[in-house]
Amino acid sequence: MSIHVVLHEPEIPANTGNIARTCAGTNSCLHLIHPLGFSTDDRMLKRAGCDYWPHVKVEHHNSIEELMDKFPEGHFYFIETIGNQHYSQVDYSEAQEDYFFVFGKETKGLPESLTNKFRDNCLLIPQTQLVRSLNLSNAAAILVYEAMRQQAFSAIEQKAFCE
Repeated sequence: MSIHVVLHEPEIPANTGNIARTCAGTNSCLHLIHPLGFSTDDRMLKRAGCDYWPHVKVEHHNSIEELMDKFPEGHFYFIETIGNQHYSQVDYSEAQEDYFFVFGKETKGLPESLTNKFRDNCLLIPQTQLVRSLNLSNAAAILVYEAMRQQAFSAIEQKAFCE
């Protein structure tokens, strides 16, 4: 099973490229929920992901519901500034499970309808009030590496793409 990064309607190609690079380095899956704010042929997207794109399993979905239907046993966590608990308070240690970290678009975050529906699964990355939010690619890396740390970095030992 795997760690999954889900980008809900991402807008900035460089962030998506950086997250793809993190996914390649951690054997995590990347899911893109459409519409995207850029073309997947975008030069900035490819530049930020460097030459790692062949090592990233990327799936495209038309909606978050489509993704959730595909993985009914998955553990979905919605990363938002309104989270009820810190990301580090969740147990991700079961490497046989699928953990999905869902991030919203850079300018608006996740839709309120989604965070209201899954309020108990909204997680918070603590930060000062000096910033509105952390950079999307930094936030994704924080979540991926916390889950991997709890799993003793076992996914890094795997040679194949995430499942």
